[in-house]
Amino acid sequence: MKPFSIRPYLPPPALRRRQLPLRSYAVQAPGAPTLQVFNRSTKYLQKERAASDAETSRKVDYLKDEVATRLCERLLDIKRQFPSVLDLGANACNIARILTNPNPDPDPAKPVSDPLSARIAHLTAAESSPTLLHRDAALPFNARMQITRDTLQDEEYLPYAENSFDAVLSSLSLHWINNLPSLLSQIAHVLKPDAPFLAAIFGGDTLYELRTALQLADLDRRGGVSPHVSPLADVRDVGGLLGKAGFKMLTVDVDDIIVDYPTSFALMADLQAMGEGNAVFGREMGPMRREVLAASEAIYRELYGNEDGTLPATYRVIYMIGWKEGEGQPQPLKRGSGQVNIKDILEGDGGIKERN
Repeated sequence: MKPFSIRPYLPPPALRRRQLPLRSYAVQAPGAPTLQVFNRSTKYLQKERAASDAETSRKVDYLKDEVATRLCERLLDIKRQFPSVLDLGANACNIARILTNPNPDPDPAKPVSDPLSARIAHLTAAESSPTLLHRDAALPFNARMQITRDTLQDEEYLPYAENSFDAVLSSLSLHWINNLPSLLSQIAHVLKPDAPFLAAIFGGDTLYELRTALQLADLDRRGGVSPHVSPLADVRDVGGLLGKAGFKMLTVDVDDIIVDYPTSFALMADLQAMGEGNAVFGREMGPMRREVLAASEAIYRELYGNEDGTLPATYRVIYMIGWKEGEGQPQPLKRGSGQVNIKDILEGDGGIKERN
């Protein structure tokens, strides 16, 4: 007698397909590729950390307040009312505070003048760091003009409709933007026709003394160089970027602000308290080595030290003004339409003549 088998009554075994590992591929987004130089998340954390200590943060506002003052002085030359203005990258609303100051005109012939806020009906202060944006929300200047504080997801993307603002201002914020051409185009988009854009950014050789000292110290102590200071735009590139974004009647100028510090350590502490620390991708994580810092201080003092023992730090500020195209705006004449030869003017009576 054969043994009883239950195999015929069992269901057939389930077929198992071998799971092959899936390989993911990077896909380029539409449009021109964007070079990511700055870590925006790191910059956000730096601003939040700096603003959490409000007292120290206000003490190091000397640079942002000075640049905001010089930027607002350029607004004096535009004789018009502004129903709605955007302050992009508002930081702690430094521009708003300056706009409410009395007698803003530096002309000695005008010792008394109305604050610039009298010409602005509403100011929208946009910033990605909520702690920094609302740091001074309780100070008296807020009652002198109508201010709306908008917390942005990122300053690189503007959530505003076309033709929303009569002017856009920005002070010491755009130098942290990765895709500056795109942001400038967005600014032109949200501006009304024949409306101005005024901005100030760090550029060129800002902190060249600190940059040089750190590089030489790295080479001496470690045999290599690490990026401790962020790269900045050159003034020669700014005009081209504004033109490509569609702005007209461009004005670009440069101003050097030199601040003396007791030591390079005091300078770096102030930069950190400003939220202006290094945020470059690929930077060396963690604190710098002590021997590098000590060597940098000695090199800084030897190369650039003042006679009184202080160390100068140069902040190169690039100011830019551009206008969105609109009806009735002055237009340049066509090339070749001139009726007077400049050579005739220079060599004619009352002009500049060559000496024998």
